[in-house]
Amino acid sequence: MRPVIVTAAAILLADQASKWLVVETMDLRTLGRIDVLPPFLTFRMAWNEGINFGLLASGSDLTRWFLIALAAAISAWVWTWVRKPGHGAGARVCAGLLIGGAVGNVIDRLRYGAVADFLNMSVPGIENPYSFNVADISIFAGALGLVFFTGQDKTP
Repeated sequence: MRPVIVTAAAILLADQASKWLVVETMDLRTLGRIDVLPPFLTFRMAWNEGINFGLLASGSDLTRWFLIALAAAISAWVWTWVRKPGHGAGARVCAGLLIGGAVGNVIDRLRYGAVADFLNMSVPGIENPYSFNVADISIFAGALGLVFFTGQDKTP
């Protein structure tokens, strides 16, 4: 289970450190936008009260606590599932990615009331209207990786 714990801890640290640096230290919360390497990388503040792309964003405390409980339940289920024999190192690292990202976004919901998204990447001529964060990347990569690595190289 060491790969799960180490990966989850590294992602949680990277996610929270990047949010502290950009949102708090660089004051993106007030500025709203910082052009880093436009259009390829822009810091654009977005408070996501829902899930991906703002789905389920109602602004209510009930939704906030539901999403916190859902993330905790999914993380606990993934942790329990990946502990069973038969999962290789790849699946365990991917589980750590998913869990670390989910916990990072839960901390945001507890701290800010919403998830702090700030990474915005576009290409010349095509502007991406959405922002995301390190935890979002990690959750996506972890979930996708679990699809590919589950059932392969079964080592206890």
